[in-house]
Amino acid sequence: MKNQFLTAEKQIDAWGSAFAARLDSELPPLSYDITERLRAARMQALAARKPELLRTPIADMSFSAGQATLGWGGEGGNPWNRLASFLPLLALIIGLIALQSILSENSAIEIAEVDSALLLDELPPVAYTDPGFLQFLKVSQTEQPEAR
Repeated sequence: MKNQFLTAEKQIDAWGSAFAARLDSELPPLSYDITERLRAARMQALAARKPELLRTPIADMSFSAGQATLGWGGEGGNPWNRLASFLPLLALIIGLIALQSILSENSAIEIAEVDSALLLDELPPVAYTDPGFLQFLKVSQTEQPEAR
């Protein structure tokens, strides 16, 4: 498949060269002044153009059974390049583990505060089964911070 693209590019380049040669052959000779102005304009246009992108692919594409797969072609299989490509994934995993441990510690602290409030207060047994009891404890703790 890659060879088909290369041969198509070569055919387009050959056609463009033949077309330019045909245009040049039909062109009347120009004066020195006109050719110098055209040369100067061409140099200015070349200086102002955008830099051409490199044609080396980052990853090679191979086709098998109608499906495209990507490889490590542009990097040359250098182990440092492969390691550098996995560093963002490693940073993400470490961040998720840290976040999970912080959140589990915070939830354990909240549960401990509720348990200590339950053990220290004198409440009827029906209050422990009330679904709004946890919310009541949180609101009452924020309203009376000096009671601790």
